Amino acid sequence: MWHGDPRMWHRRGPRVRRGDVRAAALSLIAEEPRNGYQIIQEIRERSDGVWQPSPGSVYPALSQLEDEGLIRAEEGEGGRRAFRLTDEGQRYVAEHGDELRAPWEAVAGSVRDDVIDMRQLFGHVAMAAMQVVSVGTEDQIEAARRILTNARRNLYQILAADDDSAAGEPGAIQEEPEGPEGPGAGEA
Repeated sequence: MWHGDPRMWHRRGPRVRRGDVRAAALSLIAEEPRNGYQIIQEIRERSDGVWQPSPGSVYPALSQLEDEGLIRAEEGEGGRRAFRLTDEGQRYVAEHGDELRAPWEAVAGSVRDDVIDMRQLFGHVAMAAMQVVSVGTEDQIEAARRILTNARRNLYQILAADDDSAAGEPGAIQEEPEGPEGPGAGEA
């Protein structure tokens, strides 16, 4: 059973290489004018959610590219500034095409496919849980809470099991019997 290289994990999950925000921004702006938010979203989407640059890394990179004369801001849709390549920026992109080609792929390639799949599954589970909270009855919300509590417990059981004795059959759910206090009683 693979538990991962502990050097590859930190509080947010698998450690990935930092992407080259400058290269990604130039590459995306070369395709079409974009604002900072669109650049952030496109990087996230093209890296399958592995690379999610913050505004604190994207906007300074855009300012630097403006200072270098490679891009300029124009009034865009809804009053947002959209960035466009200047003539100098177009020459730069043409001369440095190899280093600007899909920098998000290098970042996404630093994480295994099963980790990406798990991240997507987390998102789907979170959306389903929020939907239950939004429109479910009290009984449905309580049932969802029990399921999530048991799922968390089962995940920790997987890690607690030694390599030779897996935590039960694959996919088996170990449900906590309900006592007088109900599931999860005494948990913080």
